[in-house]
Amino acid sequence: MNDSKGAAQQASGQKTATLTDHETGESYELPILDGNMGPRVYDVRKLYAQTGAFTYDPGFTSTASCKSDITFIDGEKGQLLHRGYTIQDLAENSDFMEVCYLLLHGELPNRSEKTEFESAITYHTMLHEQMLYFFRGFRRDAHPMAVMVGAVGALSAFYHDSTDITDPHQRMIASHRLIAKMPTIAAMAYKFSVGQPFIYPRNDLSYAENFLYMTFAVPAEEYVVSPTLARAMDRIFILHADHEQNASTSTVRIAGSSGANPFACIAAGIASLWGPAHGGANQAVLEMLQQIGSKDRIPEFLERAKDKDDPFRLMGFGHRVYKNHDPRAQVLRESAHEVLDELGKRDDPLLDLAMELERIALSDSYFVEKKLFPNVDFYSGIILKAMGFPSSMFTVLFALARTVGWVAQWKEMIEDPGQKISRPRQLYTGYGPRDFVPQDQRD
Repeated sequence: MNDSKGAAQQASGQKTATLTDHETGESYELPILDGNMGPRVYDVRKLYAQTGAFTYDPGFTSTASCKSDITFIDGEKGQLLHRGYTIQDLAENSDFMEVCYLLLHGELPNRSEKTEFESAITYHTMLHEQMLYFFRGFRRDAHPMAVMVGAVGALSAFYHDSTDITDPHQRMIASHRLIAKMPTIAAMAYKFSVGQPFIYPRNDLSYAENFLYMTFAVPAEEYVVSPTLARAMDRIFILHADHEQNASTSTVRIAGSSGANPFACIAAGIASLWGPAHGGANQAVLEMLQQIGSKDRIPEFLERAKDKDDPFRLMGFGHRVYKNHDPRAQVLRESAHEVLDELGKRDDPLLDLAMELERIALSDSYFVEKKLFPNVDFYSGIILKAMGFPSSMFTVLFALARTVGWVAQWKEMIEDPGQKISRPRQLYTGYGPRDFVPQDQRD
């Protein structure tokens, strides 16, 4: 079938495109849907009923799976908007709690709304005490993401009063609980992995400050949170809060479409994020830097990156979605340099190597022409390494930040009267009907 691209205006005012099957000679009218921004969309919901044919779109890269008014990405322009606000404006002028409110409610909060929201999140940060025994059931060398998947999924066993997805109040309580408890779970996953005692949350600290405190404080001495590190952490949370219909967000929506409780849906999203092709990019940046080893080997590896026949890839440069520049990267670049100065880590060999790689790649004509710019993963990996996070925690922090996006997308899906259980179809390539052969007659 070929799209004739002959968009017609029907009497009803609905724009359509004509689809002609040159094998049968039949033509079909496909409605055209226009969003407020972005490309037009051919509505194929009735295609199978009308034609007996499916569309084939591996990875759904050309398919709109839902309607959403939360996040918009224009990869060609390097644009990321949350509810219409640019990510640069939000990262420079807001904090993570304000962005959370925006994603959940659609508007930036006024002073009293923000105070009330922050209070609701702050007073949900504690975990049920029995969950501490749940952590101790894991091996000490368990990957923190394995702990996260299990602990978040288990929340539904402890908070029965917020699992009824048909109750708007319970949906909101579950949303608040997930956003509030994720830093506590993440910090406990880290503490358990290094054999240190759990540190309980404090209500007098901000969201980012509290997470850093629970992660790095020990009972034996006072821990003072650096404002520079807290601000960098807050920015990382903002810049990873939501990113449209990516793999993990789609996973949350698919799980939620069956009516699963919100804790199970977010656990599914964490499991999807765990994949190295999705949430492990900043960890891959550090692994690449370790492979390069020293600044004098950078030219060698840059030449390898230019060679299409060489399997080496420059991790943390370029982006699958952003074809011009990653709008999150410039914001985080500033934070990366602030953190390195604050911690006096300019002489750290690995971080020094990263800064030199950034400098050379940004001035190399090949990378400039190919738009292989440093992306958000490059800078977040540098910041987290400088702060003292092991690479195994990088994806955990991604999950922590992305929880609000998952929750907002899940909530939007549940409240959409047109939502259905997800049921993709397939292009079957296996055997046709076969006669069963008894075992004693098989060769």
